[in-house]
Amino acid sequence: MKHFYKLATALCLFALMPFAAQAQLELKPTTLPNSENEPAPVHPVPSPRQLKWQYTEFYAFFHYGMNTYTGNEWGHGNESENIFAPTAAPNPEQWLTAVKAAGMKGGIAVVKHHDGFCLWPTKTTTHNVTSSSNEFAKQTDIPRDFAKAAQKLGMKYGFYVSPWDRNNAEYGNDTYVKNVFLRQCAELAAYGADQFEMWFDGANGGDGYYGGAGGTRNIDRSTYYDVPNLRDTVHKVSPDCVLWGVGGEARWIGNEEGYAGETNWSPEEYGYSAESNGMYGTMNGWYWQPGESDAKYTSGGWFWHSGEKVMGNERLFQMYLETVGRNSTLILNCPPDKSGSLPTATVEGLKEFGTTLKTRLGGTNYALTADDVQASEERTAGQGRSFSIANAMDGDSLTYWATNDGTLSGTITFHWKTAQPIRYVMLQEHIKLGQRVKAFTIETSNDGVNWNKRGGNIKTTTIGYKRIIPLNGSTSDSYSNAQSVKYLRVKITDSRACPTLENIALY
Repeated sequence: MKHFYKLATALCLFALMPFAAQAQLELKPTTLPNSENEPAPVHPVPSPRQLKWQYTEFYAFFHYGMNTYTGNEWGHGNESENIFAPTAAPNPEQWLTAVKAAGMKGGIAVVKHHDGFCLWPTKTTTHNVTSSSNEFAKQTDIPRDFAKAAQKLGMKYGFYVSPWDRNNAEYGNDTYVKNVFLRQCAELAAYGADQFEMWFDGANGGDGYYGGAGGTRNIDRSTYYDVPNLRDTVHKVSPDCVLWGVGGEARWIGNEEGYAGETNWSPEEYGYSAESNGMYGTMNGWYWQPGESDAKYTSGGWFWHSGEKVMGNERLFQMYLETVGRNSTLILNCPPDKSGSLPTATVEGLKEFGTTLKTRLGGTNYALTADDVQASEERTAGQGRSFSIANAMDGDSLTYWATNDGTLSGTITFHWKTAQPIRYVMLQEHIKLGQRVKAFTIETSNDGVNWNKRGGNIKTTTIGYKRIIPLNGSTSDSYSNAQSVKYLRVKITDSRACPTLENIALY
């Protein structure tokens, strides 16, 4: 049975009580039926939109805008609209087709960077595409074309809109938030109710053009942007849209190099996580604020630069293991060039990586070929569902393995009559009930008696949404030498509450 506590009197009557009566108000235990014997959640837990966001795992950034044509990374805000001059019609469908081939599930298009130039015909400022003399620019509406392309390709999509605006004279005043920023977010939300993320950069305030006034403007990002109103503004139109950064629904992992902490909790203590703590989270944090790792696919910068090179295939796979494989999402920047399309080298490199990803983590799942699978304990079944170890291999995110309450450890053992070439162990907790596992180990054997710890010096602490462990202990050279395995066991050695596993896969 689950135990909850409820107020003895309706809250609406509380304020009407005399003080003496209020002092007598107490919490009383109430037992609710739990016919399915499901484990109680360990709070905090993800919201439905945060859960959908986590499932996206791997997606693209597309930095494109005024800086593409100036060669700067951060524009000052005083750039002439005529500088934005595409040599062809920008092609978001080409962008998304290329990253889909890499195994990405979606993308986020930069539609306004710190320079304040908007890549859609916004009503909030004349500093936008319609003010350019370039004919391709005048026809540009990146949010419109990006949303249509994503929907056509069956991909997720969202927009980056910089809260900081170095062009706008009102920035730093309340009028900017009311008349410009919130309205821009509302305009962008209206481009599609199925958006999965709106990205608000952490750079907020500093020097700029500010309508010709120049100078420096400083703000308190925790209060300036009217976050409650911001969330309401976006969620009314796009209910599944996670607000990254300023919005507080996902956190920066803390670097731009594509790696998360080996210990990585999704809970965090603050509405704005300390950037120095982004890689790790906080086990007993108050908020569910999962990490997102951003990284550049090209050598030149976030925006396109002449002569830049794409990342090597093995380096990108290492990055994948160290982000998606460490309870983070990975957003990889792929910048379009002055034609408004991705360069050929980018397209080809992404296609190669897609093949690598399918080969290494999409081939034979040896967990499904095992001759025997045993768990040290399986939670007592409810009236209509079980918690058997088979649930962790059925491909259903609604079913999972769990132990009984009070059991904070557990072992799952796989056995094959013939040795199998295994390189990776993939584990996923049932995070709908919170993140639980604090420590685990992976061991292999060829006789079922003598066991060897695998994973090298990798810290096998947290699991979370997804953890991928190379058996050889190397994320930089994980594929070259498979382990010949007849027995493999996953031992959860410590957990905040009874452990749960939604998926176990072996590749």
